[in-house]
Amino acid sequence: QVQLVESGGGLAQPGGSLRLSCSASGFGRNYYDIGWFRQGPGKEREGIGCFVDSDGSTYYADSVKGRFSISRDIRKNTLSLQLDSLKAEDTAIYYCAVGYCTVVGEIIKRSRNEPITWGQGTRVTVSS
Repeated sequence: QVQLVESGGGLAQPGGSLRLSCSASGFGRNYYDIGWFRQGPGKEREGIGCFVDSDGSTYYADSVKGRFSISRDIRKNTLSLQLDSLKAEDTAIYYCAVGYCTVVGEIIKRSRNEPITWGQGTRVTVSS
């Protein structure tokens, strides 16, 4: 069974840092693009960054570029998201997703018959 489990969310102060992890299991292949979305209070879901399995490239949304970074541990089947220089507007539930990574940092469906796989999310709150 395909499963994504996020962890590492919590409370951070403005200017602080957090590190989120996404553990992937049950995929029938070892290669897949994987990335992160977030949804803040009263906001639409936003793709913020993703990792391209074929060449190791990473892409980010403008809203987090230079502050957030993605890394992947293939042996452990985990994807990490390092959040630095946090702002109040980074407060959101962060979701891990598997699909196709675009150059604007958003995961989309790989094909019509292959929907995006989602995790359950982890909450990040940035407040003083």
